[in-house]
Amino acid sequence: MKLSPTWLREFVNPKVDNLRLAQDLTSIGIAVEGIAGDGENTVFDMEIGTNRPDAMNHYGVAREASVIYNLPLRPFASKVPGSQGKESFSVEITDQTGCARYTARIVRDVSIKPSPAAIAKRLMLVEQRPINNAADATNYTLWEMGKPTHVYDLDLLEGGKILVRRAFSGETLRTLDGVERKLTPEDLVIADALKPVGLAGVMGGFDTMITAKTRNVLIESAWFDPGVIRKSSRRHGLHTDASHRFERGADFESTVPSCDRVAALILESAGGELSGNRIDAVARQIDLAPVALRLSEVHRILGEKLETNEIFRILKQLGFELMPERGGDPDFTVHIPSWRLDVEREIDLIEEIARLHGYDKFTNTLPAFAGAVIESPEAKKDATLRASLLALGYNEALSLTFISHQDAETFSAAPLVELANPQSEEASVMRSSLVPGMLSMLAYNLNRGTGNVRLFEAGSVFAAAGSATTEPRRVCVGWTSSSSQSARAWGARDGGFFALKGDVESLLHPFQHKALTFDSQTADYYHPGRSARALMDGAPVAQFGQIHPDIAAARKLRQDVLIAELYLDRLYAHDLQGVRYEALPRYPAVERDFSFVFDDGVVFENIQRSLATLGLAELRGFAPVEIFRGGNVPAGQYALLLRARFQSSARTLREDEVAKWSEQIVRALNGLGGKLRT
Repeated sequence: MKLSPTWLREFVNPKVDNLRLAQDLTSIGIAVEGIAGDGENTVFDMEIGTNRPDAMNHYGVAREASVIYNLPLRPFASKVPGSQGKESFSVEITDQTGCARYTARIVRDVSIKPSPAAIAKRLMLVEQRPINNAADATNYTLWEMGKPTHVYDLDLLEGGKILVRRAFSGETLRTLDGVERKLTPEDLVIADALKPVGLAGVMGGFDTMITAKTRNVLIESAWFDPGVIRKSSRRHGLHTDASHRFERGADFESTVPSCDRVAALILESAGGELSGNRIDAVARQIDLAPVALRLSEVHRILGEKLETNEIFRILKQLGFELMPERGGDPDFTVHIPSWRLDVEREIDLIEEIARLHGYDKFTNTLPAFAGAVIESPEAKKDATLRASLLALGYNEALSLTFISHQDAETFSAAPLVELANPQSEEASVMRSSLVPGMLSMLAYNLNRGTGNVRLFEAGSVFAAAGSATTEPRRVCVGWTSSSSQSARAWGARDGGFFALKGDVESLLHPFQHKALTFDSQTADYYHPGRSARALMDGAPVAQFGQIHPDIAAARKLRQDVLIAELYLDRLYAHDLQGVRYEALPRYPAVERDFSFVFDDGVVFENIQRSLATLGLAELRGFAPVEIFRGGNVPAGQYALLLRARFQSSARTLREDEVAKWSEQIVRALNGLGGKLRT
């Protein structure tokens, strides 16, 4: 949601700039995720928790700021003139469960037109489209004080009354979006004497909406049960600003001030006059139970002894009322303000104290502990692998443990562990692979303009094994790069495959093994020409490569993405290599180059294996230098320049020795079908 710091400062005006204000609000859990614009056009992009509907508006956030800076909060009061005459209009609540309170006012002889520029500008800043001065008054009140309200064309309401009731079977309502909706007896509706005119707490009706012809207006502000509104919203597929707040719990006591605020704004911009007294129908009271607060418990939980006057100040400025208890336990009885439905227990109050006091002000201490600490037997291997990943430039990330059926079937053949009561199809099974989560995290970064991303995640995957569940551990590595410089550094000429192969080799190097080989037997979700499997002493321990183009297209990945998967249960079967010291040779090395032509079927691993059988102790290195295709090299073959390095730690090598070893190398490569180029 969007909020304007200029609007907020009408209620409390701290002597800090907008950047500092955003940082301070974020530190107490009222998160400002971004700042746009400047001056009076500055807008905060806010992330407010679902349990804090009281902070989903400017006045609620201003209340939090008043505590941070210990400043007074301007009381919210609307100046409404006295009403004229009497009205016979009435409100009747027939469903006391769905609606506890309904407040209404009537304004007559209004002139419907566009809102004043100041009102329209503020609504546009928070991404609300101006409609007309009456409808905009309700939206302005919503974003100012957080209370959803609605306005009806009074002359289109029949029978001189409002009924808050359940819909009758077969009734229909055309909502403001122009859709004809079939109602059920589970729907709570606002009705006149003959028909429904609004879906309570969700959306008003089309046939009674405000138009340029409207002259008389009925203002509605009510308290609806969160569960009733949530079910109705889901049933009709309607999620509105009003339902978003009613579903999370509205302020029972705010119906009167919000109704007055809308009336004041309409009178100011549309003229007219109030008619009759305020109608305030209360079907039942919503009282929040008081909470006991013990100072000893505050100090125990927080680990520090806060001054009593600081505790009192924080809670009082948040709207809580503390009543001291004499000579007993607890120290205070705290009355909860009507807008804080999330506070129910003593620990909730302690959290509020800690949050507003400032988590950064508490001393960093370790909790008291008595007992033995047993280190995981794989802790050292975990630390080695993690240190290697960080050194290679990857950042650690975490994804959800749940994935969809489709992802589970695409990225794993293991039997699925299904959730008994999933929240959605997108999170209906325990993850059988870390790849879907990694792809989602890479896509999240790409979609927000971050083109160079290197991430890794370590965690368990889950597979059904009869009535039990296995949880093998995995590490998943992912990277993608867009900049030319970074792409060259990461081997982008080959799609980044060989750069990733080098990283995998670096990760596997610390583990003891006799041979590390590679083949092309990878999963179907890898690019068939840019992927490989790593085998340590013949057992597969990793697979890696570029994601298959079809998978990338389906997930809307805008650039090449590479993934590596390490199977820790297999890798950790190998111990870590010990640190060995070997002095640098005192005698010079001798290098020899060999240029051979091989068939395409001969891979470098075949060459390495062939030379290993020679048992040449002085052959310290053998590496490819250059590969060439085309020209005078026949199709289906390639030319390879190889460089051998000979060295002894005991003496200087003789030319005849090097020549003999070179002949052995040539014979071995000839045995692979290679032809020496002259």
